[in-house]
Formats: sequence, C-alpha cells, structure tokens
Amino acid sequence: MLLARTLRVPPSFRRSAATLLATLAFAPLAPAQSLLELMEHARGYDATWQARQAETDAAYSRSEQARAGLLPSVGLQAGASRARTEVSRPEFTLNASSQSAALSAAQPLYRPANLITFHQGQRSFEIAVAQRDAAEQELIVRTSQAYFDVLGAEDSLRFVQAQKEAVAQQLAFAQRNFDVGNATITDSREAQARFDLIVAQEIAAENDLHVKRLALEQLVGMPGVRPLPLAQPVVLPPLAPADPQAWVDVSQDTQPQLRQAQLALDVARLETRKAETGHLPTVDLQAGYSVNNNPQGTITAPQNGYRAKVASVGVQLNLPLFAGFSVQNRVKETLSLERKAEADLDNARRGIAQNTRAAFLGVQSGQGQIKALEAAEASSQSALDANRLGYEVGVRINIDVLNAQSQLYQTKRDLALARYNLIMGQLKLRQAAGTLSSDDLLAVNALLASTPAEQPAAPLPAARAPAPQR
Repeated sequence: MLLARTLRVPPSFRRSAATLLATLAFAPLAPAQSLLELMEHARGYDATWQARQAETDAAYSRSEQARAGLLPSVGLQAGASRARTEVSRPEFTLNASSQSAALSAAQPLYRPANLITFHQGQRSFEIAVAQRDAAEQELIVRTSQAYFDVLGAEDSLRFVQAQKEAVAQQLAFAQRNFDVGNATITDSREAQARFDLIVAQEIAAENDLHVKRLALEQLVGMPGVRPLPLAQPVVLPPLAPADPQAWVDVSQDTQPQLRQAQLALDVARLETRKAETGHLPTVDLQAGYSVNNNPQGTITAPQNGYRAKVASVGVQLNLPLFAGFSVQNRVKETLSLERKAEADLDNARRGIAQNTRAAFLGVQSGQGQIKALEAAEASSQSALDANRLGYEVGVRINIDVLNAQSQLYQTKRDLALARYNLIMGQLKLRQAAGTLSSDDLLAVNALLASTPAEQPAAPLPAARAPAPQR
C-alpha cells in the first residue's frame, strides 16, 4: 500500500515565493522596438555588413597604392666599414676605415601604364562602394523581412488562439446540447476533432514564432526583441510612381549591380589601353647625391686620405624593342575580356529590368490581394453569422459553424500576412530599382503603432443552442 506524505513548507518560504511570483507578474516588460531601432542595431552587429565595410576600406587603400606609380621615390643608403691590410714586402700594415652615404630620387615623367593603373584603382574603389551600397540595401531587406516575419508569426498565433477559444466554446455548447437532447453526438465529436486540430496548429504557431524571433535576435544582436505592430486601422501607402517603365528607367541609373557591371567594363577597357602601352617608351627623372669618406687612404696611397662628394641629375629613357610577341598577345587577351565585360553589362541591364518589372507586378498583385481579402473577411464574417443563425434555428449543423469559423480566421491570417508582404514588396521594388535607403524605413516606421499588441484576437461568440427537432 502506498502512503501519501504531505510536504510541509515553512511559512517564510511560502511568503518569499509569493513575493517572487508577484514581482515577476508585475515586472515591466522590455520596451518594444521599432524597425528603425532594430535596423541601427543590425548595422552595428551583422557580420556580413561589417565584412563589406571592411572590404570597402581595403579597396580604398588599394586605390591609393596605385597613386605611388605617379609620385617620386626617394631612397637613402649609408654604410661604414673598417679594414686591416698586411703587406709582407715591403712590410707594413694599414688599418683603414671608410664611411659612405647616398641619397637617390626618381620621378616618373612618362609612364602611361602607371597612370592607367591609377585610374583602374579609382574604378575598383567605386566598384567596392557599389557593392557596399548593394550590401546595405540587402541588410535593410533582411532586417525588415525578419521584423515582419515575427509580426506575422505573432498574428498567426493570436488568431489560432482566438479560434481555439471560439471552438472550445462551440464544443461546450455542443456537449451541453447533447446532454439535454437537443443535438446528436456528432456535433460534439466534430467540435472535439476541430479543437484537437487547432491545438496542434497552436503548437506549430508557437514554435514558428520562437524560430522567427530567434532569427531576428541573431540579426540585430540583442535578446528579447519585441517589434511594434502595424497601427490600426492599417492604411498602406499607394505605390508611386504607378508606371513600371518609370521604375525600370530609374534602375538603369542607380542600381548598384548595374554600376558594378559598368565600372567593370571601364576597368577592362583601361586594361586594354595599358596593354597597348607595352610598345611605348618610359622616361624618368633621376637625381642623386653621395658622400664617401676614407681618411686613411688606400693600399696604393696610404697617406692620402680623401673625402668625395658626387651630385648627379639626369633623364633615363627606356624603349622596348621586342618582347617575343607578349605585348600583342596581351592586347588580344584584354580585348576578349573587354567583350566579356560588355556582355556582362548587357546581361545585368536586362536582368535588372526584368527583376524591376517583376517586383512592380508583385506589388500590384499584393494590392489586389489585400482588397480581395478585405472583402473576403467581411464576407466570411457574414457567412459565419448566417451559419450561426441557421444553427440556432435548426437549418445548419455544427460542422457548418466550425467551417465558417475556420474560414474567417484563415482569412484574417491571410490578410495580415498579405499586408506584411505588400510592405516587403515595396521595399524589394526599391531594392530592384536601386533606390532603397534607410530613409525608406521612415515611411514604414510611420505605419507602426506606438505600443506592442498584447491582447489576443477576440474570439467569436459561440452559437446558441439549436431549436429542438420536431
């Protein structure tokens, strides 16, 4: 026989536990964050963005290295030595020390390859800047997507919980009606099956919310993020301009990927010009000044120490005559690479135009979907009211009410997600056109509420007992 033992808890421990629970219950939550706030956190934390910024800084340093080929070079050399010389016939020993110093300088006067290399360095830095701009736009999209993914997951969980409560009420009414003989067991079984299904959906929605929240926290580098929801009623701004060709025209001038392709073509053309300079001469201005000091003289004149100073200035000309056809073949190679860069530019221009049009059509489709879902929400509410009334008068069965409830909450979820998708679609359209910047987040931030949504969606009232069957 099992004996049950009563655990005696000291009164002081119970008071401490009660105090702790009360403190946790009424402890203030961390303040909610807007999209702009989380974007600033992402700028300082995201590793991909930090790596791109470092690459841009490195590209600037490389471009400045190319400037060295246009500037003078100056060098200083100095040395000191001591020698002991012993001669057998006639017998004598010479201990001699010497010191020397030389200063040399050279200034390129005509080196076309160096000048072209400098211009290539400037273009390469501009390519890195375009890549950084593209990375910044990608960071804006990733942060916004993670932000609205969390809001969408919160909405989905809230609607599932509200539907669960409504189905629980419907289940209770069905069971009560069965107990009094006003309904069959079928109504209870159908409501129970729907309730069990929604419990499974609630578990999946909770897990999805945790995953989406972790992704946002990983992106911005801060725990416990609480994104602000959209303000109610939701009023999304219209798309402007409303002409897809206008967006395509803008993309041809501002799109970072297109700028990269154009700059890559410029670099390829400069490389061809640099290869052609292989036949040209180079001219350098050279100057030098040296001092040699030998106070003990030399072996042939041991008593004649000397101090020599030499200054020189001149121009040096180098003219290549024949290099085994390497210059001609190098020119052919660069011409082929130039044609490749032209093809890459055409491909980028066409792809960006197509992506911009596709993004524009996606925004248009999203606007139409929102209007249709808003109408569907009203229609679903009317259908639920009609089914509930029909159930009360006995012309509808319980499954009809459950299906109408499910359709209404599914429509509400679809409408919420469609609004988030439309906002993201507009941001992605600006990204496709190359105009997306942090200023665009100001308009999105204006759509957010000032406080986070805490209350779940209100459950729908359950239908009253149906009329008794005659």
